Parts: sequence; C-alpha cells; structure tokens
Amino acid sequence: MRAFVLPHAGAHSVELADVPTPQIDDDELLVGVRAVGVGIHDSYFLPGDAKYPFTIGIEAAGVVVEVGSRVSAHAPGDRIAFVSSMQPKGGTWAEYVAVKADAAIVTVPSEMDFVDAAAVPVAGNTVLRALRALDAVPAGGSLFIAGGSGAIGTLAIQLARHRGWRVGASASEQNHSYMRSLGAEMVVDYHDPAWAEQIMKWTPAGVHAAIAVQPDTTAGSLSVVRDGGSVVSISGDIVEPERGVHVQTVPYQTDVRDELADLMAQIASREMHVEVERVYPFDNALDALAKVQTRHARGKLVLRFE
Repeated sequence: MRAFVLPHAGAHSVELADVPTPQIDDDELLVGVRAVGVGIHDSYFLPGDAKYPFTIGIEAAGVVVEVGSRVSAHAPGDRIAFVSSMQPKGGTWAEYVAVKADAAIVTVPSEMDFVDAAAVPVAGNTVLRALRALDAVPAGGSLFIAGGSGAIGTLAIQLARHRGWRVGASASEQNHSYMRSLGAEMVVDYHDPAWAEQIMKWTPAGVHAAIAVQPDTTAGSLSVVRDGGSVVSISGDIVEPERGVHVQTVPYQTDVRDELADLMAQIASREMHVEVERVYPFDNALDALAKVQTRHARGKLVLRFE
C-alpha cells in the first residue's frame, strides 16, 4: 500500500513509500482510509517502539475492512472516524491502517462526507475536553479563545455559543469576519499590542474563562481572565497562576465519546460547521504538512484518496 513514512529512526523528512498492509491483532480493526486530517504533530508523534519505515498521522476517516476476533463493537462496512496515535504499527497517512478497538472511534453518519469526518476527531476531542474542564462557566458567561480561526478555535467558538456563552477570540484581521459568522461577539488581532485592552473593554471584569490554543498564548490569556476564573492551555504553556485563576492543560483522559458523536451528527445535519480550508490529493500530502506547520491554516487541512 502507499503510505507517507519516516524511513528510519531519527529521520527528519517524510517520504511516500510502498509498504506492507498492516496485519491486525485480535483487538484491532483494519480500516480502508478515505480521508486524513492533517495536524502539526503528525510527523513527530512517534511511539518508542515504532517499526520503520513508520507511517505518520494520527486521525482519519474510512471504512472498516476487517475486524479482529475479539472485536464486537464494529463490523466490516462500518463508516468511522478515529484518532489512532503512538501505535508501533504506524499511523493514518496510508491506504490502510490498523486501529485498536478501544481507540477514540466515532461513527460517521451516512450523509456525512469523509473529508468533513476526517477533520473532526482531534479538534473535536480536544475542544470537548477543554470545555468539560470549564463546566463552571455560567450560562451567559464569557470565554476568550486565543487562536480562534484554526481547527480547534472554529469548533470552540460554535460549541461555546451553543452553551449560551459570549465569545471573544483572537486571530489575524483577515479572519475576523469569518469568526463573527461563527458566533464570536468580540474579535481582536493578536498582532495588535492593545488586544488585551480591547478584551477588557468588552468585559471590564475580565472573561470567566479562556482557552489558549496557540503556543505562548497562555500568559496573555491569563491577563484577561477575571479573578478566580479558569484557563485551559491546549499548547501546554507553563505559566504561574495568579489572582486565584485556575490554569490547567487539556484533561486528555476525559471520555467525551458521546459528545463527539453528537458533534458529528450536528455537523452532518449542518447545525454545526467544520471548516476545511483545503483538500489535498493524497499524493500531495507533503504540501499539506508544510502548510499546517506554518500554523496559519484556517480550520482544517485534509488529504483525500481520489
């Protein structure tokens, strides 16, 4: 099968290669990949026991081809989207992938395109877990999102609005109208040195909570949160809490599978929007990887098998 791989341990470049189709164990599914969500971490989320050449990638959508003898929740022909990372057999940038049956798997509704489905698992799981950590925000409360135009930010705006929260978000000026169309009430340009002052004018006491999506945005986000509020740092920045503000990283062990299934259904029915900036043919995957590594993609980039 065709796959994009790191050819050997320590390799710094990804190559298109012809590699064997993975053989599944009793607790795995073999999935025929139809579309792949592209992420900035795809080429360096590697297990310590990786087998080379190692197929990169951590999320995709496709059709179950084969199931192991101990798998009961899935069957050949099932349409699924999933996160599969740190697996020694390799990742998702391939025609076929072996997926553990206990991985983060969600059914793809019949009316949903695989491209849209592949854009949801990583961003959707991340946002839903971050919002679960902010359950104390009251109805009508306020949320600031540092990095509102990417895959995580665009879903976070909509899901926060769905909860009845007021949303402020930062991004480059060219994305402001788009963020407003998703429901952001206040938008600021992170290039503007006065962006924090603009947020404080919008909510003079400070926002109830913030989600810091981009690296090095947690400290700035903390500065616009009210005393005793909360910050979730998706990038994992280390900052010193102040004023009783609770700062945490994403609670990745939180089970949000039911909420993710609801989100997929909302996207399929057009109640919620997943932004796919560009769809690349699978053979052009390295162009997509270079683009996402600039951190300037709007929404998600997706690879599609033609």
